[in-house]
Amino acid sequence: MVGLKNIEADIQNIAEAISCALKVDVTIVDEQLVRIAGTGAYVDKIGERVSSMSAFGSSKDTGRSFIIENPRLDEVCRLCSMKYECVEWGEVCCPIMLEGEICGVIGLIAFDEQQRENLLENKAQLLNFLGRMSELISSKLRAEEKASMLRIETSRMQTLINNMDKAVVSVSFAGDINIWNQKFVDLFSQSDKIEGRSIFDLLSFIKSDELKGAAAGKISAGFLYSRGKKSFRGIYNINAVIIDGKAEGFVLDFVDAKSAISDYNEIAYSESGIDFESIIGSSGPISEAIEQAKVAARSSSAVLITGESGTGKELFARAIHGSSKRKSHPFIAINCAAIPEALLESELFGYEEGAFTGAKKGGKLGKFELADRGTLFLDEIGDMSLHLQAKLLRVLQEKKIDKIGASSSTPVDVRILSATNRNLEEMVEKREFREDLFYRLNVIPIRVPPLRERMEDIPELVRNLASECAQNLGKSVEGFSDSVMKIIKAYEWPGNVRELQNVIEYCINMTKTGLIAPEDLPEKLRMPRPSKQSHVEHEAIVPLRELEKAEIQKALHTYRDYKQDKEKAAQALGISRATLYRKIKEHEIISK
Repeated sequence: MVGLKNIEADIQNIAEAISCALKVDVTIVDEQLVRIAGTGAYVDKIGERVSSMSAFGSSKDTGRSFIIENPRLDEVCRLCSMKYECVEWGEVCCPIMLEGEICGVIGLIAFDEQQRENLLENKAQLLNFLGRMSELISSKLRAEEKASMLRIETSRMQTLINNMDKAVVSVSFAGDINIWNQKFVDLFSQSDKIEGRSIFDLLSFIKSDELKGAAAGKISAGFLYSRGKKSFRGIYNINAVIIDGKAEGFVLDFVDAKSAISDYNEIAYSESGIDFESIIGSSGPISEAIEQAKVAARSSSAVLITGESGTGKELFARAIHGSSKRKSHPFIAINCAAIPEALLESELFGYEEGAFTGAKKGGKLGKFELADRGTLFLDEIGDMSLHLQAKLLRVLQEKKIDKIGASSSTPVDVRILSATNRNLEEMVEKREFREDLFYRLNVIPIRVPPLRERMEDIPELVRNLASECAQNLGKSVEGFSDSVMKIIKAYEWPGNVRELQNVIEYCINMTKTGLIAPEDLPEKLRMPRPSKQSHVEHEAIVPLRELEKAEIQKALHTYRDYKQDKEKAAQALGISRATLYRKIKEHEIISK
């Protein structure tokens, strides 16, 4: 709590002013009866404690102002322990009040007849004057109390922003700096003497219009800072300080690109817990694939994961990352088939500010930068254009990326895992995929088997998928009936594990009893359908002669309305016009 001690200099000035005006000695004590100020005989007694059995103690206890005209004989002096040693000729005491509480006493003392006459000359005016002096001291104390609270709040605010992870600075509406944290000084290599400086002079990428525009709502943007040899990219936010509906200033926070990447990955790509135990199955084919992946996890070489859609290629990629030396760093996945070619390049490599129309201020971080020191998973790599294949090959060779619009390369440390459901070797032969890139990516090949090749894993997969799905849907599932398991095992699962997961979720949604019955299955599983093998064994075989006649009839019918119908039909069948006429006659085909 603030007391008279906190405004000691002001109290001494007031005491001297009273003494000068009244020609008497003055002493002022605080709530503990300790002398805070004094004049004349009391100058050397500042800091001493006055007895509570004194006139000062009486004024403090009663809250009354009084004048002692005859010391030692006055009622107030009756209990004073120093009355027999008292040399005073007169005394006046006036309590100092603050918010209804007594926080001190003003005392006027006469040590001779002249001083006594000065005190008693106009008693009413004297007490009124001392009351005004008491109010003056109270107002000083109140102001100090508010100033102290402001200092405390300012200290709290400074401590708060100093403990923030971002560089922070507060500015006036005109952009003059008033508060900042150490991270701001360190990030932009500034001195501590920046109070009152303009943020526009300090950071040229901040514009006046942009700052004032934040009064209507938060603004976020990227930036490029360059000073001497120090140059880096980052992101900043501007928030308005609103008082009574009006923007009175702004708070800006900054984070450099490396910190932004770290924070972004920590939040968005935390994949701890995904390892090879997450892959369900113990059959021969899946066990072989897992063993190959474990070897890949111990290596830093590129891995190409192949397999049909829905087999779990990304799960293998995450397990490899989660069991590698890079597991404490980001795992970034991007589907090369899901993003148009025009956008895929900027997604992978990022771009500079102003690189093209519509480019974000400050540019954009690419997936390679986000994955720095970690793993980049390129799903559906077979759908990447030849142009981007060439750029990817350069990254693998030089360990550097060229952002769109950049004048220099950016070093990156990224391990590449890729996956495809296409036959890249055939694509290489057709020149649809670069041969040199294929060999770069296919250092460690892993084939994830389709579900039909590991049907013995289905019961375990069903149990795990059903448990996870039931928990997500908030339903209780007892299990699957024997007839349902028989149907599930008989199905060929062209969509593999992803299709199985979809079917299980459907069943859990449909079941009314908790035990999955055949009627809970999707219609495609409930309808009996022969397997591909039985279809091959029992379907009637059509003689080649009949097939040939049928195809000729189809071609003739297709081009019947053309002037050169026979010529076009022959071209479609891959035979000469003469051969077509011979076949028509041979098969006794009637044509126009």
